[in-house]
Amino acid sequence: MTPSEFISLIKKDLNYQPTPEQEHVLTVFSQFLADRNPRSVMVLRGSAGTGKTTLAAAMVSTLHRLGQKLTLMAPTGRAAKVFSLHSNLPAYTIHRRIYREKNYTGIGGIFNLNDNRYHRMLFVVDEASMIGSRPAAGDITFGTASLLDDLIQYVYSGDGCRLLLIGDNAQLPPVGETEAPALNTAVLEGYGLKVWECSLASVLRQSQFSGILYNATQIRALIDEPVLPRIRLWSFTDVQRIPGDELIESLATSYTEAGIDDTIVLTRSNKRANVYNQGIRASVLDREEALCTGDMVMMVKNNYFYTLSTQQDGKDGGAFLANGDRAKILRVRHFRSFYGFQFADVCLQFPDYDEAEIEATVIMDTLTSEAPALTREQNEQLWQSVMDDYQDLSLKTDRLKAMKADRYYNALRIKFAYAVTCHKAQGGQWQHVYIDQGYMTDDMLTPEYMHWLYTAFTRATRKVFLVNWPEKQIEPESTLSEDL
Repeated sequence: MTPSEFISLIKKDLNYQPTPEQEHVLTVFSQFLADRNPRSVMVLRGSAGTGKTTLAAAMVSTLHRLGQKLTLMAPTGRAAKVFSLHSNLPAYTIHRRIYREKNYTGIGGIFNLNDNRYHRMLFVVDEASMIGSRPAAGDITFGTASLLDDLIQYVYSGDGCRLLLIGDNAQLPPVGETEAPALNTAVLEGYGLKVWECSLASVLRQSQFSGILYNATQIRALIDEPVLPRIRLWSFTDVQRIPGDELIESLATSYTEAGIDDTIVLTRSNKRANVYNQGIRASVLDREEALCTGDMVMMVKNNYFYTLSTQQDGKDGGAFLANGDRAKILRVRHFRSFYGFQFADVCLQFPDYDEAEIEATVIMDTLTSEAPALTREQNEQLWQSVMDDYQDLSLKTDRLKAMKADRYYNALRIKFAYAVTCHKAQGGQWQHVYIDQGYMTDDMLTPEYMHWLYTAFTRATRKVFLVNWPEKQIEPESTLSEDL
């Protein structure tokens, strides 16, 4: 098949005439696939409204129809679900695909890099801006502790395998980094890879009628030289300013129209998210118990004691619960106190993993904590208290084995998921997104803030609600600025 014939097949899947930029992407893609260099990689960058997602889905669909072996991945469960919905193919989280558990140390598992036994597999990774090159904080060691290092090592250890990275470098970079290393050509070349790259920057004409995409594009343009962004509300119906005294009523309406699982509040701190979660449960959902059936929660620490068995993971179990995974409480019972902490037994359903269900014990103390999870002191207290219960076992290996099976030490750390930080929401999409940026000062006007605001806007698929937005950040209707 010639390159032009291959490109024609992709265009049929698109169902519209691609722009010159998109035509260039298809040309580069065909060249990348034809490249005989065993260490070639392709990077597709694209900002919101440029058609990146639609184009990538058509590219993947065409390859699948032609018999090319594909593995679709994303950094988080929700991002994988979104990728799967757009491509109509199964998608997996990177961690669950490239790592395998080695052993248990008592403070968390050790995960080694899996063996790549595939032949001529194309690994396609969406939301690649979230892939970090530095060790992440946590209680677990995955491979070398650099996800980018391990991803590249895994992919290119396979026979004839290669990698396509898709992402938006205007989104928030990985925690602790100033840019997205997986979308940086120089970084990838440092791994000895031949990089085929292309970028989509022109916003499609149909996207210009969206206030979400219009404002996201304006914010993106300010990242390198931050100035206070002025959001345009006039002429758009999908971006709305909400004063605080209307928030409860508006959220209630969103929960009715879009659903609780498709509505999210984004904040800039865990402390602020905690305030929102408590207020939403009390004032909107009328929930008085500490934890109730129907509550949406989020894992705030990796857990290897409880595992998921889902179609999405393509195997019978071994799918640990990851920090950021979201779940719905189906049942809750047996509240009790042990070791100075509160616990409960729950049945959880995971909407991002084929509605998989598990029975688990959760630790309640993280629900209202202003810390991201338990504090270091609390973790040490729980560890020591549980370990003291096994002092009758003389061998340390036996005590660690007992710890591995202890339901209290392995209790899930959870928070309510009605309001989260933008980092926690990255990779996901919701119909209704409420954005609370908090009080802005001049010293907060940084590229990091612009990345944050851009990411927050682009989480929404239907409506954005600006909570308590200051007048100085609203564009007056008299402004005669040009459209995109």
